[in-house]
Amino acid sequence: MSTLSAFYSGFSPLKAMVPVSRCSDPCSPGSWKKAGRTIHPCCYDCVPCSEGEISNMTDADKCIKCQSDEWPNEKSDRCLPKVIEFISYQKDPIASVFSGVSLFGNLVTGFIFAIFISFRDTPIVRANNRNLSYLLLVSIFLSFLSGFLFLGRPTHVTCRLRETSFGIFFSVAISSLLAKTIMVCVAFKSTKPGSPWRRWLSVKLPYTIVLLCSSLQVVICAIWLFISPPFQDLDIESYPGTIIIQCNEGSDLWFCSMLGYLGLLAAVSFVLAFMVRTLPDSFNEAKYITFSMLVFISVWIAMIPAYLSTRGKSMVAVEIFAVMASSAGLLGCVFFPKCFIILFRSERNRKTDLLRKSNERL
Repeated sequence: MSTLSAFYSGFSPLKAMVPVSRCSDPCSPGSWKKAGRTIHPCCYDCVPCSEGEISNMTDADKCIKCQSDEWPNEKSDRCLPKVIEFISYQKDPIASVFSGVSLFGNLVTGFIFAIFISFRDTPIVRANNRNLSYLLLVSIFLSFLSGFLFLGRPTHVTCRLRETSFGIFFSVAISSLLAKTIMVCVAFKSTKPGSPWRRWLSVKLPYTIVLLCSSLQVVICAIWLFISPPFQDLDIESYPGTIIIQCNEGSDLWFCSMLGYLGLLAAVSFVLAFMVRTLPDSFNEAKYITFSMLVFISVWIAMIPAYLSTRGKSMVAVEIFAVMASSAGLLGCVFFPKCFIILFRSERNRKTDLLRKSNERL
């Protein structure tokens, strides 16, 4: 008996162990238990949590959905705040690039304005109404400046200003070019004796054209702001784990109306300038207006599909590029040739030389 007792006493630890009855491994955090094909409750499958859900305990019966402003980490066991996306001055180098381009455009515009003021009594500045040239330069300056409204965190105020400012500024600029072109046409037709066009040679005519054309754009923007203005919008669906802070146009109808009217003005200015570009007038700048409108229309036609196919910061960058490029196109095509003549070809800026060339063309 003593021998048997000693034998069984050697296996006493085995009597204290409790057998484990399970056919599945424990489900780690980030997954949940899904009942297997058998009816035994100890058998189940471990299924990873779905997108946007977490589980923070072992053998969880179900996953928990994160809040709308949160997203799971890589292990899906904890919710983290979503990444907020907008063109930031601190984090995005492209903001510095666009700021530099805008400031450079403003400096160049101001430099050209100073040249025109200094040489305001020369024939090439006085031609085609120098006051309209001043107004055009101011509108281009403001267009470059409006680029800053697209940078930084969007707000309700900046959303309303950014979507309407460039529409109004460009409408004033294009209306000024349209008035210049119309005055070239009227001036040429009024040279014939007894021409009825002479009564249209009025100082008020170009200002009336600019006022009427730009006022209609102001009315469109005012109705847009009154009925359904742009506002700050949070896009949480386009990119998982990211909140895109962007501007919602509010009313697509009035947004398209604003762009459509701008395109109509540009198209009319282009067609009219193209028609009168060959008139025998040394003061005729219609060919420069033709090129500027061609650049303007090309930029915005190329911008539309790119704008519609992008989201977030890329969409805003496309819009800023369109504003900057079209402003630079107007400035370069209309004013650079004149500044070159003023600064480096002063002999071509004399009235006698200009009249002689006009007679040769006639």
